[in-house]
Amino acid sequence: MAAVRPPDTRWPDSRGSRRPTVPRSFQTRLTIAFIGVVAMTLLLVGPVVINRIDDYFRQQEEQSLLVRATATARIVGEFLDAQLAGAGVVHVNEQSGEAELNPDVSGMLDSGLLTLVADNVAEADVSLEFGTARQDTDGRFVPDPHRDLSYAAQLDIEPAAGQARDPQVSPARVEYGTANENGDWGMVVTLSNPYTSRASTLAAVTGLLLLMAGIALMVAVLVAAFLARRFTTPLTRLTEASRRLAEGDLSSRVPTDEVSSSTTELRALSQQFNTMANRLEQSVAIIRRDRDYSRDFLADVSHELRTPIAAMRTFIELLQGPAGRDPAARVEFLDSSAVQLDRLDWLAQNLLELSKLDSGLVLLDLRPEDVRGTIESAAEQQQAAAERKGIRLTTKLPSSPLRIRHDPPRVGQVISNLVGNAVKFTEHGSIDVIAHQTADGGALIEVVDTGVGISEHELPLIFDRFYRGSGANEARSTGSGLGLAIVKSIVDMHHGSIVVESRVGHGSRFVVELPRDPRDVVPPPTAGDQASDPGDAPMAKVDESSPTGGPALSPGPATLVAIPGHPDGSTGVQPEKQSPQP
Repeated sequence: MAAVRPPDTRWPDSRGSRRPTVPRSFQTRLTIAFIGVVAMTLLLVGPVVINRIDDYFRQQEEQSLLVRATATARIVGEFLDAQLAGAGVVHVNEQSGEAELNPDVSGMLDSGLLTLVADNVAEADVSLEFGTARQDTDGRFVPDPHRDLSYAAQLDIEPAAGQARDPQVSPARVEYGTANENGDWGMVVTLSNPYTSRASTLAAVTGLLLLMAGIALMVAVLVAAFLARRFTTPLTRLTEASRRLAEGDLSSRVPTDEVSSSTTELRALSQQFNTMANRLEQSVAIIRRDRDYSRDFLADVSHELRTPIAAMRTFIELLQGPAGRDPAARVEFLDSSAVQLDRLDWLAQNLLELSKLDSGLVLLDLRPEDVRGTIESAAEQQQAAAERKGIRLTTKLPSSPLRIRHDPPRVGQVISNLVGNAVKFTEHGSIDVIAHQTADGGALIEVVDTGVGISEHELPLIFDRFYRGSGANEARSTGSGLGLAIVKSIVDMHHGSIVVESRVGHGSRFVVELPRDPRDVVPPPTAGDQASDPGDAPMAKVDESSPTGGPALSPGPATLVAIPGHPDGSTGVQPEKQSPQP
């Protein structure tokens, strides 16, 4: 038994080649559809219009034929009465009782009278049937025609220009009766096959309609092509922008002038595409920045870890040598190793803390408490270090409670780091920690020192991780460079802002502003994300200790940008809000 071979799917079905080719262009389809609608309308309306015009012309010709039939009957009847001078046209034979036509009437009709009437009055074939007449109840004389008393004449003249026999016009039949002293008589006049211009007129109207239909179809083609192009141009631009975007051109957008001139649906689609492209470009920029940042971060971590590890390796090698047998050298190397281990532990803790803050693993324990206690406790932690260097550390707090919703340990960490940096970079002088209440009920915390200050070119970098400044000051070369980065992350989580003003040799001033309730702060969208919904922002992780039924906290990290050239000669760093990272 032969096996059945399955169809080869590599080759197209032969039946598909017999199918009509369908245009794939939307513009072509729209043009053909518009033209098809117009053509279908003309095909449906044209015959109806021509038929109605034909009916109208036929009715007009039938009415005209009826008028001519009435005139023919009156002319023939009055002419016969006048010619016979009362002798009677029809009389009844007394013997047979049948109606007979006056021989003179027959002679006049046969001599060409009827043909003359047909050619000049009736303009149609004429048929006359004579007979007696009787008077009806209305007083009219109704003829009683006899078929034996009938005469007919055909139209025998050349038709005028545009005229022809028209058998479709219904014959016109008129009755004529009159009283005579020799006997009442009557006749029936029938006109048929008249000359009319209905056919030529209808042909002219049909030609005119066909011409108008052709012109309308041409106009429809032009209008359809214009409208189809107008409709499809935004789609073409959108397709081109999508293709460029897929090829990696993240700046590809649909032009705004074409968006505003298109339909509402296409305008909305183009705006949504531009919004999507803006968000995609921002996301890719964030990803690239995070990639570069991660690379730099790993390099910085490797560098920071390599220094204490290299120092301890050196100490161990020395201890393994002759220096290990010297008690004084052994104690010194062990003490130095302990210092390096402490530095490693401290560095690891700061890295872990900063990683938790950036990754959102830290829960903010927001409490509606007086922030004065948090500030005072954090400042007291640095009091001993300040006294050892002979620095006057003062705290200036308002007399009334400064109650805001905050995480006391985290805010205390901010104050402690800022005061600790001030102690580190101040050789002598004073450090002031000042707190105020803002107009909207928030807190404004200032840490002002009279230390060495920060140069203008270093201000934009002080919140970068592992940045410790130049080697001009010995204090700048110590530490991990993570303290201010942690400060910035904590302030961002509270939806606050931080401002730095500093001049070399005159000291620095750090200003931290915290809102009354971080949950009520919604970060404004960036210029490229105006259409985004604030509710779409990712929610920060907040451990609400005293819930009040308010909305969850939405993070709004602040990017610090250097702004040199203050009126007083100082240099500042101002926060610039940006939309939350995805």
